[in-house]
This record gives sequence, C-alpha cells and structure tokens, in this order.
Amino acid sequence: MQIKSSALQQLINGRRTVHDFLDQSVPQQDIVSAISSARWAPNHLRTEPWHFYLLSRRQADQVCELNTALVRATKGEKVAEVKHRRWMAMPGWLVLSCPKSDDAIREREDYAACCCAAHNFSLVLWERGIGVKWTTGAVTRDTGFFDIIGADFAEEFIVGLFWYGYPKTIPEQHRRPVEDILTLGT
Repeated sequence: MQIKSSALQQLINGRRTVHDFLDQSVPQQDIVSAISSARWAPNHLRTEPWHFYLLSRRQADQVCELNTALVRATKGEKVAEVKHRRWMAMPGWLVLSCPKSDDAIREREDYAACCCAAHNFSLVLWERGIGVKWTTGAVTRDTGFFDIIGADFAEEFIVGLFWYGYPKTIPEQHRRPVEDILTLGT
C-alpha cells in the first residue's frame, strides 16, 4: 500500500527517542512553547488533566541522587554509578503528572490525554531540532521523587519523566508495514 506523506506525517515519522544529548542547554521559552502546544491534546470531557513540572538543575541533581540510591539497593554499586553518570549528563528535565481518580475509566481517559499531550510536546520540540526521551522508571513512583518536584503523591501520578536537549546522535528506526497492523472491514 503506497502512502503519500504530508509535512506533518514526515515530522511524525521522523521523530526519534533521543538517548544521547549534547552538553548544551535548551532555551526555556522553547520548552514553555512546547507545553503550550501540549495542552491542545484531545481529552474526553475537556478535563485538561496534565500538569508539567519544569525541574531546576538542583531538583534534577536530587532526582539523580534518589535514583542512584534506588538502583544501588536493587542492582548494586557498579550499575548505580553508571546510571548516576548517565542521568547527571541529561541537559533538561520535565515531569508530566495526571490526577488520580476514584473513577477508573476517568483516570484511564485522563492518562490517555496526558500521553497525547506528551506526544504533542515531543513533536513541537523535534520540529525545532530538540530531542526527547520519555522514561517511567521506578524513581517516578517513589514518594521522595514527589517531594523533590513538589507534587502530591496522594493526588497525582507521574505519566513520565522527560529528558530533553539537542541530540548528539539520532537513532535509526523502522516500523512494520501498515498491512501487518491493519484489518480492513468487510
């Protein structure tokens, strides 16, 4: 099946998760602009469930230390030190949270909306030559993480921790053909 690509499709198809960043800061206005576009994600009942935490270097360092302690306790000193060096090299840090709900359907819909917002955020930055890595490691579920960023563990959960910056390398990717993932109605 031949598919014609628009500029938007090319942007979406070209976006990559970036693992290695240059040691160069991203202007804060680029991040705020991307958050402004993120909030236009589709969401059921227009709940606008997302909340963004743009971390300072001090907060990022504290998260690194917390993560190092967690990794050390489960995987040992050597792995903890490797992770610590890697995390300390991340140039930009953003966290996205979603409100908890007693209504499981509402919470699921809000989470889906936050995921759409995260994708909007990533695409806007990618268009500007800024890469993003979305992570959901154990540290994002630790109450100490919530204390560091000023979030309320009882009221919200973390959708993701996002590292951002100018890519040092851009990984190659591939996807299965559309025919492998599409069932046409009869």
